Amino acid sequence: GTSKAGPSDPPTLFLLLLQNHVAWAVSSAVSGPLQGSLTVQCRYEPGWETYHKWWCQGAKWSDCHILVQTDGSEREVKSGRVSIVDHAEDLTFTVTLENLTADDAGKYRCGIATILQEEGLHGFLPDLFFQVHVSVSPSLGLLFRRKPLPVTVSSCRSLLSNVHFLLLILLKVPLLLMMLSAVLWVNRPQWTICGTHSRPDEDNMQPYLSIDILSRDTATHTRRGRTSGPLVPKNW
Repeated sequence: GTSKAGPSDPPTLFLLLLQNHVAWAVSSAVSGPLQGSLTVQCRYEPGWETYHKWWCQGAKWSDCHILVQTDGSEREVKSGRVSIVDHAEDLTFTVTLENLTADDAGKYRCGIATILQEEGLHGFLPDLFFQVHVSVSPSLGLLFRRKPLPVTVSSCRSLLSNVHFLLLILLKVPLLLMMLSAVLWVNRPQWTICGTHSRPDEDNMQPYLSIDILSRDTATHTRRGRTSGPLVPKNW
């Protein structure tokens, strides 16, 4: 059958890292945040625009499992959390990993399918892949994220009851102290007046006693006067 003829010189692949669509760096070791995304861009030379581009995971070449692969067009192909798209005009293809987990860390390869693979012989030219080491770092948001305390109806009622109790203490205790002070202040002068009245009462008993004694003496003299004779006034 007919076979595709590749370029005379094998393409040179190199990696550009776009992390979170912000920073670019040239490195074979890339890192992405946990639960975040990572975009890897692989560039190739002219002549390989219509060939299939792939992205595989595995430490060894024989164990490298292809996760996603283009179909020879510029249409985006997605498989699970991994997607790949070929930009033939720019001679680049990008691979995006979303919702990164700790299991995503490891060795990967981006490459171009050769004639042998396309004919079903599962062979690769040695220069048509680039090895990439991916690591997943903890997200800053997860490091500083605090789990919110659950708020229930019972806890709200308990809080309101505590506030009500504190308000009652703050308002009623000073009022009770003021009332107690007023009662003590009013009762103290009454005790003093009662004490002063006790002595005059004893003194007031003297005239009544003398009048009673005088009346008894008068009655005695009167009786004697009636029996002995008329009472003659004396000159004092």
